[in-house]
Amino acid sequence: MIVTHDVRRHILAYLEDHQNLEPLFILGDAATVLRAIPGESIDFCMTSPPYWRKRQYPNGGIGLEKDYREYISALLRVFAEVKRVLKTTGSFWLNIGDTYHKKGLVGIPWRVAISLMDEQGWIMRNDIIWNKLKGSPDTAKDRLRNLHEYLFHFVKMPRGYYYDVDAIRSKPRKARVVNGAVVSATGVTGVRYKRQIELSTALSEAEKKRAFQALEEMLGKVKRGEIADFRMIIRGQHRTTHSDSERVSGRARELREKGFYFLVYHPKGSKPGDVWDILPEDTQKRHKHFAPYPEDLCRVPIIATCPPEGIVLDPFCGTGTTMLVARKLGRKSLGIDIALDYLKIAEERCRLLL
Repeated sequence: MIVTHDVRRHILAYLEDHQNLEPLFILGDAATVLRAIPGESIDFCMTSPPYWRKRQYPNGGIGLEKDYREYISALLRVFAEVKRVLKTTGSFWLNIGDTYHKKGLVGIPWRVAISLMDEQGWIMRNDIIWNKLKGSPDTAKDRLRNLHEYLFHFVKMPRGYYYDVDAIRSKPRKARVVNGAVVSATGVTGVRYKRQIELSTALSEAEKKRAFQALEEMLGKVKRGEIADFRMIIRGQHRTTHSDSERVSGRARELREKGFYFLVYHPKGSKPGDVWDILPEDTQKRHKHFAPYPEDLCRVPIIATCPPEGIVLDPFCGTGTTMLVARKLGRKSLGIDIALDYLKIAEERCRLLL
């Protein structure tokens, strides 16, 4: 449904209708429309605003400012409203690209991100590199090709926000038993660790005994499927992960006090890293929208940080990729854009799912 007037009434009715998963699209300026949304009513926001001085969109709007500072100020006015309407348990994901101006890379993504933290109090939980794997033709002879963009994850409070990490874990490889001995998914049998403990000159006899016992317990957990895999760090045999300083690393302190420690892999698999290899799919064709982002960019954020009964928001929804993925994942969603042509495309894309 596309709303062009009586915006607040339609929004309130949509928020109260818990059975309707059809996205609600609203025509209008993002900051203005957001003011019609009640505070603390949205679970999740993900958006990719128009990039500064990149292209001309229908009906003008943000991105055409002469100075990048004006552009950032315009975005911050919108994101202040996003923070107001977002629940304290909610998450805000921002995809934004950079721009060259007078031969210099402006640094737009980080200028915006730092302003959000310093001026509005957002807490950044991750900065993700979206590696596009391929890019548009680049004729510049004095710089490298640009093949990445940033995706920032912000929250309103440091703890207590919704995050279902198990929902986005990759399927772990299984340990196996060979000739009666457990072999982990990465080939760990314990033999090498036992030999390193036995030959260690950095461990006392008491420490060796405790290390042997702990290793047997860890191998038993692998065999029973309680953990997927592990690494054993032994004093004098391996360097401490992260730091050797006990002031900044509990691991270093543990290594000094016990002589060993374990790094345990979760039995449900590993969680995604902060570099995502995602092709910039153009399933909509460029004559419909200049810069659609791929569906895969939305999937992990929505699954991880929007509860199943939650409401998704995109204040610069364009042709509706965020709404489309939300609909596929069973979430309600609300999209805002100043271009009616884009909203018609977005509505049609989502209708095809019904």
